[in-house]
Amino acid sequence: MSAWTRRRPRFVVLAGVAVATIALAGCSGSDTPPQSAPGHPAGHTTTTMGPAPTTPEAVLPATLTSSVKPAATGVAVDTPITVTAANGTLKAVDFRDGDGKRLLGTFNKSRTTWTASQFLDPDVHYTLRSTATNPEGTTTRSTREFTTQALTLDQQTYPNVTPLQGSVMGIGMPVIVTFDVPVTDRAEFQKHMSVTARPAQAGSWHWISNQEVHWRPRTYWQPGTRVHVDLQLNGVNAGNGIYGQVDRDVSFRIGRSVLIKANVSSDQMVVYLNGKAARTIPITGGKPGGFQTRSGIKVISEKYLVKRMNSATVGIDPNGPEGYNIPDVHFAMRVTNTGEFLHAAPWSVYAQGHYNVSHGCVGMSTANAQWLYGLAAIGTPVEVTGSTRPLEPGNGWTDWDQSWSQYQAASAL
Repeated sequence: MSAWTRRRPRFVVLAGVAVATIALAGCSGSDTPPQSAPGHPAGHTTTTMGPAPTTPEAVLPATLTSSVKPAATGVAVDTPITVTAANGTLKAVDFRDGDGKRLLGTFNKSRTTWTASQFLDPDVHYTLRSTATNPEGTTTRSTREFTTQALTLDQQTYPNVTPLQGSVMGIGMPVIVTFDVPVTDRAEFQKHMSVTARPAQAGSWHWISNQEVHWRPRTYWQPGTRVHVDLQLNGVNAGNGIYGQVDRDVSFRIGRSVLIKANVSSDQMVVYLNGKAARTIPITGGKPGGFQTRSGIKVISEKYLVKRMNSATVGIDPNGPEGYNIPDVHFAMRVTNTGEFLHAAPWSVYAQGHYNVSHGCVGMSTANAQWLYGLAAIGTPVEVTGSTRPLEPGNGWTDWDQSWSQYQAASAL
């Protein structure tokens, strides 16, 4: 690795992931070394073939070609590495990086072509050894060495995934992937991103921006669903000279079905458990004058047993007439980025079920808030009605606050 190239620790690349068939890149020619070469320097390929044919009926030896030149340097990390045998079949292909780690690949049905199962790492020396035989059993061997291009961190984008591995989430939880460097070729990246569920449920990717993409099923997740997120992005061209930095592989599970429906006009909230109304809770919402609770489908994104709530975080002077600074709000669950929570509000029990007195949060008694906190998981949907103030796109996880056709329209494919 060059001294100027910084690289984050990489995750282990999953083996056996299928790669789309791509036209060969680079040079594809005979592996026979030049006769003038006294030896074979690092990265050069050599071929050992059986005896030459002596009669017209003799079968020619197999020949081996690959998608990289011998001793090539600066090979693009998104180069598909292939080996092809002519006049014979491939017996074995051994592809390793500079640390001796083997990279896997797949043969086609006739075993005449082998394709690596993933793209390459930057500034790495690779060795590609292959063996083929012709119909008479004559063996041909080839060795090629090459080095990939060096990339800085600014030329690589790292995918962060939410939820975390092994999490148990609510039925409205979207898959969220964020990138530290923008992705301009969204379609190319999306080809290498998949979400699978057991039981299967139809869904779609939805690009929020060049640095954030979500996936959600068409309807709320079925309880108990196991979800697997597979991002085969290492070496994938993100456009504008940027490449994917690592592959990611995350699995999580959907828990029980909890759905919250809050009406800030009637000041009642109904909590459904497994499709049945489990409790009706008196609430108070945001008061008139710019503090109305937003109507729309929100998703619980954070949970706090105790949280300080200071109006300065939402642009209100804590010392002004509408200011507040409460150090110990209990059982708080965030539903918007702009500071709306469901939480215990013992100071407003008098208003709960009757009228709205909050600055936008949905408040309830401490006993009801504690019960709800224990029932709802991150990813639980909260459907709010009764307000003339709409939920803004992107103000929290607003994936469900769009029709299915609107959601699909933001897919890159």
